[in-house]
Parts: sequence; C-alpha cells; structure tokens
Amino acid sequence: MQRYKLLLLTSDNERYRRLLESCHLPEIEILGDETRNVSQANIWLAEPSLAAPLLPHATHISWMQSTLAGVDALVTPRQRKDYQLTNVRGIFGPLMSEYLFGYLLAHQREHHKYKQQQERQLWLPGSFKTLQNQHLLLLGTGNIAKHIAQTAKHFGMHVTGINRGAKPTRGFDQVDTLANLPKYLSCADAIASILPSTPETRGALNSQTLSLMKTDGILFNLGRGDVLDLDALYLQLSTQTSQHAILDVFNQEPLPKNHPIWMLDNVVITPHIAAPSFPEQVVEIFTNNYHKLLKGEQLSHEVNFERGY
Repeated sequence: MQRYKLLLLTSDNERYRRLLESCHLPEIEILGDETRNVSQANIWLAEPSLAAPLLPHATHISWMQSTLAGVDALVTPRQRKDYQLTNVRGIFGPLMSEYLFGYLLAHQREHHKYKQQQERQLWLPGSFKTLQNQHLLLLGTGNIAKHIAQTAKHFGMHVTGINRGAKPTRGFDQVDTLANLPKYLSCADAIASILPSTPETRGALNSQTLSLMKTDGILFNLGRGDVLDLDALYLQLSTQTSQHAILDVFNQEPLPKNHPIWMLDNVVITPHIAAPSFPEQVVEIFTNNYHKLLKGEQLSHEVNFERGY
C-alpha cells in the first residue's frame, strides 16, 4: 500500500502526471481531481484558486504544494491552517527581470515613437534616456526583487528596496520600510511593486502616494493587484500624461472591459504573464520537497499563514 496519495488540481493535470511519473517517486500514488479523491489524498499539488473551495472536504491533507507563488486564496482568515503549505519560489527572478527591463528599455529608448515614425517614413532622431544613474525603487526585497536589483546594477542604476524591517539586503544601495515609502517616490525614475498581499501592503499605492511620483516616472505593478488603487492611478495618469504605468496584475482578473484605464495611451496592460510558473519547474520543486518529506526534513518555501506568504 502506498504511503502517500497525491491529488492533482491544476489546469494541466495530464502534463503534471507525465512529469511526475518520469520522476519515479517512491511510495506515492497519483490521483486525479475526481471528487472522491479530495477526501482521500494526503498531499495536494494544486493551483490555489482550484484548491481553496475544496479544502473543507480535505479530511486527510497534511501538505499542499502550490503551483504558484501567490497563495492569497489559501491564507484568508476563514481558511483552514492545519496543514503545511509550500509555494513556488526562486524561479521567477529572471522572467520578471526580462519583463521589467524589456518594457523599461523600450520606454526609455522611445521604441514606440520610432515605430510610428517608420510608418510615416520619417527620419527624426529623438533624445532617449540612459538607465545609467537612474533610480529604481523596488517595493519588496525578496528573491524576485534581488534578481531585478542585480540586473539594474548591470545598467548602472541606483536601487532602493522597501521591506518590512528595513533589513539591509545584498544588491540594494539602501533599504527602508513601507512607512517611509513617500520619501523615495519623488526621486524614483522607475517604481516596481513586487509586494505580497498583506494587510500592511494593500492600498500602499494610493492617491496620496501616487501623487508623489516624478512627473516622468514609470510604475510597474508585478506583485499583487490589491497593492495598487487602480482607480486612483487612472485619475492621475489621465492628467499626468508624461507618467506611465506597466500593469500585469489586478484586483479583478481579467480586468473588466469597462474600466477606463484600458484606453489610456500612457498605460500598458498585460494579462498576468510577466513570470509564469512552468510545470517542469514546479515539479522539480515538488520533487525536492517530497524527498525531504520522506526523510523527515523541513520543506522548502513554507508559507506563513499569518503573514500570507
């Protein structure tokens, strides 16, 4: 009899099953997402949004490996907390850096302007900006932010980080707390939020703090949608047309078609694609944790239910 029964709750169960079977994990039976398996399984490999409504029926669950970094649906006050929850970390830094600097460089080098000029067969050199000596403000100093900071250093940028306790972090020129965010907004050329969703971070970028942005600043929201007041941002960017925003995460996804921010020329909207988690990477993390479970070792990337990450 197998020691562990694994429930797959993903949007691509067959792919995950094939990958897991190729790992030849001992003492495990891989179950499908049939209703009867919810109560039988003691391990889940799951997407948080799919797992959350089924948790009340999980009578044997001891550990869940999330397929995503964000586990907001699983850490709400009313959700159960009597099992170990681990998420996916350490794989998103390169992807997020590609996303952020792809858009940032295109903005600073005026790619859109030159494409428009090409269509009109115009030869009009502009006055682009270099990233050298520009100030990047990162809200968050975790693994993703560290990788972005490292990339920023290659471009000669000054990097400030914001975290809970102003803990000095390698790769950042300075680190401060969220309470002191306003003092840095006015001097930041680019701002990127990679914060988790917690009671302290929700609404951190609101009408008051957004109003402190530089007149030509560019804002990235890459972490959680509820850190940013989208309506306040719309009102600001409607009048401050030299400011820009690149938005990948939202409070409501998909972003409702009737939200006016869709129509702003100084906003780029992407459908939560900045740093997807690929099944191969998720399975590697799950496999490493499963071997730790068999040995009685502490699992990697455990989520603190109280903090929410």
